[in-house]
Amino acid sequence: MQASVQAHASLTVLPLFERNLWIVSDECVQDDGADWPKLVWVVDARHEANPVPIGTFPAPPFEAFARRGGRFGAHNLHENLPAPCSFRSDRIIVGTFFNAGVRVYDTSNPWQVQEVAYYVPAAPSLSPVGAIQLNDVYVDDRRIVYTVDRFCGGLYILEMHVG
Repeated sequence: MQASVQAHASLTVLPLFERNLWIVSDECVQDDGADWPKLVWVVDARHEANPVPIGTFPAPPFEAFARRGGRFGAHNLHENLPAPCSFRSDRIIVGTFFNAGVRVYDTSNPWQVQEVAYYVPAAPSLSPVGAIQLNDVYVDDRRIVYTVDRFCGGLYILEMHVG
């Protein structure tokens, strides 16, 4: 009998120092939901040598996105950069999910994270996978969200009215 191990590639680790939490995104790397689930995790980091996962963010519905085209799953998080023009929050988290768009979560209760907003644009006309592939996100101090398609969809600029 042969044992198998599934590897997890964490793309972003966002420390929330005041709350002793890490927000960790798995990286989706395969098309059509082949490596599902690729989630965003909440990790108790009170003891850095022994981080303990305590929950996951609600995932976009598998049935709606897995076979939509391209990648479907977690990718990047806005990183609370310590710069004067960067949005910073220890509660509101913004992340990209490729064909499931950009999504906003409230982590006030880290054991029961709530999705509070999302935006899923239509497929760009020249997309080689037939779906949007949002893979990076930045939020400025005015709560303007910038997200980009990894192939040809360009830059999307949104106003965030949550939190």
